Amino acid sequence: MRKLTRLAAAFIVTSLAVVPAFAADRSPAGVWQSSDGQASVKVTMCGDGTQLCAKLTALAGDARTAKNLQLLNTYVVERAALADKNVWQGTVHLNGQTADGHITLVSSNTISVSGCQLGMCKTIEFRRVAGAGTSAVADAGHQIAPRNVALTVNN
Repeated sequence: MRKLTRLAAAFIVTSLAVVPAFAADRSPAGVWQSSDGQASVKVTMCGDGTQLCAKLTALAGDARTAKNLQLLNTYVVERAALADKNVWQGTVHLNGQTADGHITLVSSNTISVSGCQLGMCKTIEFRRVAGAGTSAVADAGHQIAPRNVALTVNN
């Protein structure tokens, strides 16, 4: 019985270590660059851990307008709610405009950000920046509380 208990405990501990690593492969958390190379965002999970936040971190070329520069280092998506598998809905700030929109994790390396205002819609596709940090938690004002897992094995 003791051997079976230890085997079960080892399986549980191993499972807890493997599941987060597998889930991270399909997470939108990370650094992304627009397909035209003119904007970069850092995406994090925030709020209760299912919400999505995105901070505009860099602008280049034609995207460096006065309106967009005001958004630099601010959240252009804040606490978008999980609406479906790999889809979050919320307020999106695009090109100096605020719109209702959604963020879709198309693949592990592609997200699309869409926003509509007064019947006009725009979609921007982003590609994951290889080698960039993929912290799953937003910075100080948007952090979720850490979760502790306890495991007790009786001999």
